[in-house]
Parts: sequence; C-alpha cells; structure tokens
Amino acid sequence: MTTAPTRARTTAGAAWCVAGLGLLVVSIAVAITIGPASIGVGEVWRTVWAHLRGTGPVLPPIRDGIVWHLRLPRTLLAAVCGAGLAVCGVVLQSLLRNPLADPFVLGVSSGASTGAVLVVVLGVGGGAVTLSAGAFAGAVVSFALVLGLSHLLGGQLDRVVLSGVAAMQLFSALTSFVVLTAADAETTKGVLFWLLGSLASASWGEVGACAAVLAVTLAVCLGHGRALDAFAFGEDAAAALGVRVLRTRLVLLCATALLTAALVSSTGAIGFVGLVLPHAARALVGAGHTRLLPASALAGAVFLVWVDTLARTALDPQEVPVGVLTSLIGVPAFVVVLYRTRRR
Repeated sequence: MTTAPTRARTTAGAAWCVAGLGLLVVSIAVAITIGPASIGVGEVWRTVWAHLRGTGPVLPPIRDGIVWHLRLPRTLLAAVCGAGLAVCGVVLQSLLRNPLADPFVLGVSSGASTGAVLVVVLGVGGGAVTLSAGAFAGAVVSFALVLGLSHLLGGQLDRVVLSGVAAMQLFSALTSFVVLTAADAETTKGVLFWLLGSLASASWGEVGACAAVLAVTLAVCLGHGRALDAFAFGEDAAAALGVRVLRTRLVLLCATALLTAALVSSTGAIGFVGLVLPHAARALVGAGHTRLLPASALAGAVFLVWVDTLARTALDPQEVPVGVLTSLIGVPAFVVVLYRTRRR
C-alpha cells in the first residue's frame, strides 16, 4: 500500500520533471536565438513549424539555414548528449555504489578517442569507415576489455572500476602516441579539438541516432528502477529482494556503455556531466530511480544546452571546446562531492 510520504515524493518528483521539461523547451528555443545572427524566438518557432509541416521556409534562405541546419540540430544534440551522460552517471553511481562514478569510469571515452584518431590520423578503414564509426568501435572494444579484465580479476565492483581506470590509461596513451608520431600540425589541432568535446559538426543524422539510443537506454534503466533502488543497499540485499544481480548489472553496464559510446562518437569527450548532474537531481527529487532518472536526464539536457551556447558565443568568432567548460564547472563540483562523501 502506498504511504503518504511516498505519494508526496512521487508528486514532487513529477512536478520537478514537468518544470524541467518546460525549462528545457524554453532553453532550446532561446539558445537558438543567441549568436552573431540575431534571430527571435518567434522566428525560430515559425521556422520549425514550417519544416515540420513541409510547407517550405518562412525566413530568407540564409536565416532559415542558420536555424534549421546549424543551431537547431546542434542545440538538440547538446540536449540529448547532456541527458544521456547524466543518465549513465545515475546508473553507474548506483551499480558501483560510488558517488564519484561517471560514464568515463569504464574507459569508454578513451577507447572512442583512440578509434577516432586511428581513422583520422592513420586512415584505418581506407576511407570506408567514418570518424563516428571508428569512435564507436573503439568504445565497444574498450568496454569489452574492461569486462574481460574485471571477470579475470574476480568480477567484484571494485575490480570493474580498476579495470576501467586501466583501460582509460591504456587508450589515452595509445591516442597520444598516434597523434604525436603520425599526425601533422593541422590534423593534430583538429583531433585535439574533437577530443576535448565539440558539437560544431552536429547533424540531423547524429541527433536522430543518439536520441534513439538514449530512448532505448532510458527505457531499459527505468524498467530496472526498483533493482537500482535495491543496489543502493548492496548486492547481498538486492539479491535478497529478488534481484538477479549479475544479469541486471551486466545489462545495465552494457546499456550505459553503448549509450556513452554513441554520444562520444558524435561529440567527443565531454566530462563531468555524468558526475555532477545526478547529485543535483538527487537533491531535488530524492534517490528513487523512477524519479531520479528522468529528472537527471532533464537537468543534464538543460545544463549542456547552456554550456554549449556559452562555448560557441563567449569568445566569438573563436569557439571554446565544450569539454573545457564542463571541466571548469565540474571540477569545483567534484571537490564538493568528494568533501561531502568524506564527511559521511
């Protein structure tokens, strides 16, 4: 039977999610208007509505292209990426019982970076493999290595984390070696910009692919919401509550790793989103994962939309890599989380 406190928390969580969804819609609409070309919110809505109806552009071709082909897909990709990284952070912090875990703890980002560098610098695939495909393949290989190492070491949670750290260092070293020994100055500049995180090359295809992977992953995680709640009390307690621990952990780790791989292959390495935003959402809606997962997704989406807007406009015409700004914001938040964890 549902208790009054539980109903109150559910109602409050739903209210926060509705407010977050409204804030996200407004953030996307306003962010598209910010830039060298001044475009109003009304023009954005009319352009989007005209394209959705298929009636043709309502603005001059250049302004229509700025909205529909440049700013809108970039802003939507920022929202999808922020939401996905935050969801991965929630799941990993619960599964690993570590408040400092984030999507990059599994070494997936470093593997994706290596895959991208092999395609761009060494021409692996002979032109038949795109940068995104190479990054995705590298992420999958890295995650497979982490699973293999952790299994050989006993399969405990701390072994998964240590295997992820080892994989991260290995692939980071491989990336640096390839860039330093085989890339020219111009290629090195482009690769390093991508490795620091960038949404400058966002396309509708990437938005659709990442959104589809996010939707599937979020559905899988929500379906395991009660299991994630049980993991907060430890694996033994989860097993006593009827959770199939090994199967659930493997499914959720694979889901988050594939989502991270898809996001990193499109945007590069954007750190700290999966670390910071879950804690902010948890403070608002509580620790129940049926509320925490959508709240974190919305918080991550809004956060990265505005960080990317700042990245592309703060030093105009020069663009700041998104990963640089998220790190500048995330490091102080990381220190706060670390301090609070130490006190507990």
